[in-house]
Amino acid sequence: MNNNFVCINSGAKIGANVEIGPFTTIDDNVEIGDGCHIGSNVTILSGARIGKNVTIFPGAVISAIPQDLKFRGEDTQAYIGDNTVLRECVTVNRGTAAKGRTVVGSNCLIMAYSHVAHDCIIGNNVIISNASQLAGEVEVDDFAVIGGGSLVHQFCHIGTHVMLQGGALVNKDIPPFVKAAREPISYTGINSIGLHRRGFSAEAIACIQDIYRMIYASGLNVTDAVARVEAEVEPSPERNIILSFIRSSQRGIIRG
Repeated sequence: MNNNFVCINSGAKIGANVEIGPFTTIDDNVEIGDGCHIGSNVTILSGARIGKNVTIFPGAVISAIPQDLKFRGEDTQAYIGDNTVLRECVTVNRGTAAKGRTVVGSNCLIMAYSHVAHDCIIGNNVIISNASQLAGEVEVDDFAVIGGGSLVHQFCHIGTHVMLQGGALVNKDIPPFVKAAREPISYTGINSIGLHRRGFSAEAIACIQDIYRMIYASGLNVTDAVARVEAEVEPSPERNIILSFIRSSQRGIIRG
């Protein structure tokens, strides 16, 4: 640990083999796991819970209070999972009374100038590309990829293995395994290349494609299309994930 020009509050808990660059501030009520590398000019504020082997690049601010006028100073946290990388000037705000915490999972890459607002829940192995902005209480499931410069409306849910076009304006939920693009944001097919790279079988990919043909190309409304999928498609993990996501959607899914 390099202590030159570093301000570490006595109440912070710092693990073993942590490297901290100059002009970094670490507040009280902070926990940092073993093996982390924290660059210069990083600010880690009260409520931060950072896992092992996390890399934080210069200028990042972790666990600042929410940009939410309903926030009343409640005791909340911002969690960063193991092996995650936060690039330059990333901001991750801590939670509010709504959920009590903001979570960025393990093995994520959050690229430069991106913002993760209060009470967001980001899964594992997620990539958020440069200058993307996630509003409060957004959920992003495992292995999703968010293109650079995307703006995600509060309360939206982005499903697992989604590929989102750069510059997207997201105001609806994006169901699992799909590509989403255009303006307004729309379904543009399934993320077949990503699924293949992650080990999905040809049969599973074909099943996912058949399900989305029923949902988006059958002429049925979403409720009737979901009922048809349940009646005609054999149960599988992929089918169950898709049906559960659509049924639980609060904002409605993107159009076809």
